[in-house]
Amino acid sequence: RAEPADAEAVSRLTELRRERYEGYQPVFWRRSESSRAIHEDFLRDELAKDDLLAYVLEIDGEVCGFVAGRFVGAPQVYAPGGETLLIDDFVVEPSEDWIHLGPALLARIWEDCQSANAAQVVVVCGHRDDDKRQMLGNAGLSIASEWWVGNPAESGHGG
Repeated sequence: RAEPADAEAVSRLTELRRERYEGYQPVFWRRSESSRAIHEDFLRDELAKDDLLAYVLEIDGEVCGFVAGRFVGAPQVYAPGGETLLIDDFVVEPSEDWIHLGPALLARIWEDCQSANAAQVVVVCGHRDDDKRQMLGNAGLSIASEWWVGNPAESGHGG
């Protein structure tokens, strides 16, 4: 289980992911100059909370993977049959190791989901994060939604 002391190692991993995502979509994923420090402080606080399910994967004493999720209710217009485990932070480095290391983290947090009788798991994944997408598909998850972004000032579309 991840602890506040893991915040520094996890923020290192997530900063590498943010850097890669910024290359995919430079506006939406643009990092602030202090993104790592901000996220490290945020993680330290979050990892102390009981309602966050968070795990690290270590190999030879080095954190190489992290997953975190919270149970949330679905919007009232949907009725999946129970709570949703929303996994927003899920990272493995190097990215090529998703296929080998990602399933272990997913299986661990999935146990919590089953124990709570949750109806579904929702995992956030960047559009071009191909290794992670492949692992999620291999694990039986499917794409439910995509976000499309653009700058209205640059779109050339009028109303």
